Amino acid sequence: MAALIACGILWRFILPPGTETDSARRAITGLVYTLLLPALVLNVLWQSDLGADSIKIALSAAAGVVAGLASAYWLLRRFPVPAAARGALLLAAAFPNVTYLGLPVLEQTFGPWARSVAIQYDLFACTPLLLTVGIMIARRHGDNTYVLENPLLALLKVPPLWAAMSAVALNVAGVDEPAGLQVFLHTLANAVVPLMLIALGMALRWEPKQGRRWPMVVPVLAVQLLLMPLVVWGLAALLGLHGELRTAVVLEAAMPSMVVGVVLCDRYGLDTGLYAAIVTVSTVVSLFTLPLWYGWVQ
Repeated sequence: MAALIACGILWRFILPPGTETDSARRAITGLVYTLLLPALVLNVLWQSDLGADSIKIALSAAAGVVAGLASAYWLLRRFPVPAAARGALLLAAAFPNVTYLGLPVLEQTFGPWARSVAIQYDLFACTPLLLTVGIMIARRHGDNTYVLENPLLALLKVPPLWAAMSAVALNVAGVDEPAGLQVFLHTLANAVVPLMLIALGMALRWEPKQGRRWPMVVPVLAVQLLLMPLVVWGLAALLGLHGELRTAVVLEAAMPSMVVGVVLCDRYGLDTGLYAAIVTVSTVVSLFTLPLWYGWVQ
């Protein structure tokens, strides 16, 4: 996995002629977001055992996001932070990279069954909160000249969410997945993990001037990588999640800041450079904190 992320990082230094890193990354993530990830979601949730545990996963995920937002807001009140930077910091603290990094980590750690945990954690809680509460935060702290979009309309434009709703409906109705369609979806789904990790590496960047902002970055890292998984761990235990399922949920909460937040920062005029720096630093630090959380929860 680290080697695939490194391939994305190296892309910036060995660009093919006529290409540009951010454009190539947007093309890859667009392909994953609109075609490959929906295929994975449909294939996994159609066959998953959906029940009380799904509700517990969603509640744990939502509690983690809310706790991250509340803690970051309280901590940032102690710093004279510009509005654009504050909005970027709030998004970075509250929304973990549960799909682009979380899904590969869970699948490699626990096996194919854990893909369902990552998908439910994201699509049943994180994505709806991001496209409602997250957009409202971005609007409030960003440039008001940007196009205003109804959060509910933004939510309806998420292809993986439509795939999830379709899969849940087919699952609950007891419809069997045709063998030919299963093979087709599985083939598309196999491309998701490597492309996600390469795109993640392409998104990581650090500007030297961001070094002066460490007093703002460190609290965000503490909230994202320490406090949020601790809250989710406690709630998951209280709700009755046990064993590897609980460990997988806590690891999702312990993921670094999500890459997709860069898009919101660009769209609503937040501090994109600061956000990208937090994604980079939190991803590097998570290489050390994720194994610790795995050991503690196990």
